[in-house]
Amino acid sequence: ISLEIPKGGLVAVVGMVGSGKSSLLSAMLGEMKKLGGNVAIQSNTAYVSQEAWIQNASLQDNILFGSKFKSQKYKQVVKACALDDDFKRLAAGDRTEIGEKGVNLSGGQKQRVSLARAVYSEADLYLLDDPLSAVDAHVGKHIFHQVIGRSGMLKGKTRILVTHGVHWLPFVDHIVVMKDGMISECGTYRRLVSHNGDF
Repeated sequence: ISLEIPKGGLVAVVGMVGSGKSSLLSAMLGEMKKLGGNVAIQSNTAYVSQEAWIQNASLQDNILFGSKFKSQKYKQVVKACALDDDFKRLAAGDRTEIGEKGVNLSGGQKQRVSLARAVYSEADLYLLDDPLSAVDAHVGKHIFHQVIGRSGMLKGKTRILVTHGVHWLPFVDHIVVMKDGMISECGTYRRLVSHNGDF
């Protein structure tokens, strides 16, 4: 695999199940053994996995994850990640304990909390492994445009989005198509649509 991601770009990684999309992100994180070559990432990285990771703590603590609380920024992140209505439904709001000793969250809620944690961290590089897979279409559209997309909170940051949502592809800068653990083609949405390849 040879891949160069432009700084500040939004890149979608697509392909069939088992094509190597998540493995590509694992390799970028240094969690996969290389047979040769180099992986060079010149920035601090935030990763949102397919399986949302939640600690046994309050919702707010899960989002802050040790970062300093900044009220305006926190409210902006919560709203962009469509968590504000969820917090209003809970008696203790974002102070509600979650995890083994607290309330159970749905898969979509866990995914949004994980995404909010990543957004709040203010990393330079965001590796997003299908973060909209467990949310409904309306919420997914809101999050894509408010967080991930060209005018979202992460604009100007480098974003690599693994997705099965082909409807997002016209809104990304570059698309990487994976097949059998390799990059079969890459380019802009317009170029890949006009080219008769795996895309």
